[in-house]
Amino acid sequence: MAEEKKMPSGTNSVLVVGGGISGLTAAVEAAEVGYEVFIVEKNPYLGGRVAQMTKYFPKLCPPYCGLEINFRRIKDNNRIRFFTCAEVENVSGQRGDYNVTIRLNPRYVNENCTSCGECIKVCPVERDNDFNFGMDKSKAIYLPHEMAFPMRYVIDMDACLGEECGKCVAACKYDAIELGMASSTFDLKVASIIWATGWEPYDATKIDNLGFGQYPNIITNMMMERLASVNGPTQGKILRPSDNKEISSIAFVQCAGSRDENHLPYCSYICCMASLKQATYVREQYPDAEIYVFYIDLRTPGRYEKFLNNVQADEKVFFIKGKVAKVTEDPETGNITVEAEDAVSGRKVQKEVEMVVLATGMAPSAANMALPDEIKVDESGFIVNGLKDGGMFAVGCAKKPVDVVSCVEDSTGAALKAIQTMVRR
Repeated sequence: MAEEKKMPSGTNSVLVVGGGISGLTAAVEAAEVGYEVFIVEKNPYLGGRVAQMTKYFPKLCPPYCGLEINFRRIKDNNRIRFFTCAEVENVSGQRGDYNVTIRLNPRYVNENCTSCGECIKVCPVERDNDFNFGMDKSKAIYLPHEMAFPMRYVIDMDACLGEECGKCVAACKYDAIELGMASSTFDLKVASIIWATGWEPYDATKIDNLGFGQYPNIITNMMMERLASVNGPTQGKILRPSDNKEISSIAFVQCAGSRDENHLPYCSYICCMASLKQATYVREQYPDAEIYVFYIDLRTPGRYEKFLNNVQADEKVFFIKGKVAKVTEDPETGNITVEAEDAVSGRKVQKEVEMVVLATGMAPSAANMALPDEIKVDESGFIVNGLKDGGMFAVGCAKKPVDVVSCVEDSTGAALKAIQTMVRR
């Protein structure tokens, strides 16, 4: 397996844009039936949002159960090449014969890196750890996370002092650090392209009435995933951000920005399931904690209905049907009061809790990308199916909000469509 090297390409090749669970699935399915595949990923690691999760449906197993299998399949298959810190700069051509320009952004650490960690011991600069949504710090040279693939360091040049420091260069005995590394481009010729560009958490600071960014004990659902993860900022212990206090009460606020014409007009599909799952995280660590779920509608389609029933049966979990109107903080205790109108009783409800989790929705990454003219997006930024000439395909959360299982199923189908492009041309 060769990574980040220029190599031959041709019209029996598939380009996969995005290295999350959808992109990985499509790549390995196409490669394992004999086709050459290239993965382009903007992050310095593969795995996407799934790598940031604690557990995922339907088995509630750690995400690396699935990711490690796919990483092994990539390592063992010489038909797959992947490029991290990379992006598609231009696409031209037609079905069966696309010319694609790829830009490799500098990582400042080359393939000699063994992840020995000597560089971080001498680095004098800290930065917000974006993998943990800024809840802790990393050095300017850092490993994206403990299970990163590829297992190689990267430098945040916005934080790095550069040549005037150079301590990491002196500490590295493998000549792996290149502070002068520059971006470069190269071209690929492929027969079909799978767009697996994934999603981003909606920016909760835009939701004025829910206090995110104003009160430290209000976090998002993805931040909660990192808090509960053993490789997260608190090594898996769910602690209140303001004072690292163990919690005895917590509220989950559903549809935080979703189903709202001022933010995300659509339902993000997975938010209810995510909050139910996270309620089990709290229950495992704090058996006596009181959990409040404020919701408009609970959406747990198909096989997830049983999971909802199990959580509803928990006498410490209280469901309140009502859209949260506002939140306020007690400056002395740091506790948060959540206000809503109970749609069942018609009464105003106020609950004081030690911590609040906002179930923010899924925003399409494609909305912030330069896409080929052939690709159309809807008013929300999701890629529309039925691409004109049948040589490009969108999968998973690039098309709409879906769960991991649906992403895997969709990506397997997209791999077949990409192969058919080559067989039928």
